[in-house]
Amino acid sequence: MTTLAIIGAGKGLGAAVARRFGAEGFSVALISRHQGRLDALAAELGGDGITARGFTADVRDPASIAAALEQATEQLGPIQVMQYSPLPQKDFMRPVLETMPADLVGPVEFSIYGPVAAVHKVLPGMRFLPDGGGTILFVNGGSAVTPGAKVTGTSIAFAGLTAYAQLLHDELADEGIHVGQLIIPGGIEPESSDKSPEALAELLWQQHVTRGEFRTTAPEKGSPA
Repeated sequence: MTTLAIIGAGKGLGAAVARRFGAEGFSVALISRHQGRLDALAAELGGDGITARGFTADVRDPASIAAALEQATEQLGPIQVMQYSPLPQKDFMRPVLETMPADLVGPVEFSIYGPVAAVHKVLPGMRFLPDGGGTILFVNGGSAVTPGAKVTGTSIAFAGLTAYAQLLHDELADEGIHVGQLIIPGGIEPESSDKSPEALAELLWQQHVTRGEFRTTAPEKGSPA
């Protein structure tokens, strides 16, 4: 059995993605900073028949991400799919003229150092999967492609992440490893038919199975459910 690792797992999109992939037979490694919340979500998923466990890590600490992914592999099996989707902190989103060098440290650690550490931990195992088909998925807000003057930290850091992810996509395609990005402009809309956590989870599942273009973009405004 192979594993889906969700870095930044929570009760919204993370839970929906866990259920979508879990329905296909994946075990799920839930990774975030709060063990109690992870354990509660793992128990909830277990009630749905999905094998899930929580592992704590801080995405701004590359060593902790590597350790969590190693534990997940040891306890749940090889990681076939990794999703990087933690929510950025509010203090990353300062107006451009108020943003100082120190204000960019957190966003860069969060959106560049963290993803690079995670990719380097899972990539060797993906290369040795018996059936191939490893997938790395990045989930970002609209500022990853359209910078916003009021969210400078995320705009700059997401741009760096986007460049890194695009380079990975191009470099790994010949090895059968797919790298994709899902852009969610304006955020998740739980009551929408096409921007709800479940609808977005389906987009991520389709990125994994169709292995097509690098980027998928959710609608700007969701349709009523």
